[in-house]
Amino acid sequence: MPDDHISKADFETLANFRYQLRRYLRFSEELTHRNGITPLQYLLMLQIKGFPGRQSANVGELAERLQAKHHGVVSLISRCEAAGLVQRSVSSSDRRQVDVQLTEKGNECVEQLAGLHRRELLSLQGTFTVPDLTTLGRE
Repeated sequence: MPDDHISKADFETLANFRYQLRRYLRFSEELTHRNGITPLQYLLMLQIKGFPGRQSANVGELAERLQAKHHGVVSLISRCEAAGLVQRSVSSSDRRQVDVQLTEKGNECVEQLAGLHRRELLSLQGTFTVPDLTTLGRE
């Protein structure tokens, strides 16, 4: 059975990682609000824009990518659709599915915000890193 002891140094490493992660998330929250959208609206658009191999994603795929409940994602899509950021259409490959794609306004918004997020991440290189988990728990 592996040793589950977590040392003070491990706690410091984990705490620092969470602190850096929270600082980045707060930056993102403030940035999206300043640009007139919510952090969840940005995340939805980012997942649509960044969905592998396609320019759209269905509701189930978006729920998985956002780690959210299906009905909550449907509500989020409705709010984004009302804001002119996304549009829905019946899937051409499976008529039971609804695909969600960005509108021109949504595409412009997510590109601008992603650029600012990228710049912030670049400024954090060397400060904000995933801890080496192989060393955690070792003394």
